Amino acid sequence: MDAAADRVVLEESWKRLLLDEFDKPYMRNLREFLVKEKRARKTIYPRGSEIFAALDAAPFDGVRVVIIGQDPYHGPNQAHGLCFSVMSGVAEPPSLVNIFAEINTDMADSSVPGGNPRSRLQPGAGCLRGWAAQGVLLLNAVLTVERGRAGSHQDKGWEVFTDRIVALLNAQRDGLVFLLWGGYAQKKGAIVDADRHCVLKAPHPSPLSAHRGFFGCRHFSAANRYLVANGGEPVDWFAVE
Repeated sequence: MDAAADRVVLEESWKRLLLDEFDKPYMRNLREFLVKEKRARKTIYPRGSEIFAALDAAPFDGVRVVIIGQDPYHGPNQAHGLCFSVMSGVAEPPSLVNIFAEINTDMADSSVPGGNPRSRLQPGAGCLRGWAAQGVLLLNAVLTVERGRAGSHQDKGWEVFTDRIVALLNAQRDGLVFLLWGGYAQKKGAIVDADRHCVLKAPHPSPLSAHRGFFGCRHFSAANRYLVANGGEPVDWFAVE
């Protein structure tokens, strides 16, 4: 184990499972890439202390739902380490607007676990830390991005790291809900054992595809029904900042 791995700042349950990854060649190459990018004075999102925020907010044994995104938002004051989430007070990007619209429709039925016809998600409340606190792992496949350049840190090693996270959850936990929106997330989640976990698939919530089946997918109520049927508590999908 090298000195760099020893200095990894990560939530303890995840650190025990993932620390060896930081000694592997792909992670060393990724680390060198990020150092070079910063030396070139490029702005990288999210800031360093938030790169692993999704793991820090949802310890391994507390994960109940997994949502897989692609890479962080690349605009100022948006990305903070949770997929689809933006900082409090920042305007919601279009995909998050569509996610909220589906929740408002899906969870308006009081007969649904966690449903509340009097609750609605409102503009300006796009920070999803409240979900993470309930065990929703908001995992991007790629954990960093250069400002203004979507996808700029793809194929640099992050995908290997986050594949390992999905594999650990699949193998060592039971009864999780995986929300896989779009082909990219579905490919990444292809290893998940649907006999031991609930795997829900739909098109991506992007405006380009949401009308092809994301709207009306009712994944949020389906997730809650599964959790309750397996002895758990429903997620409060209205708990956003």
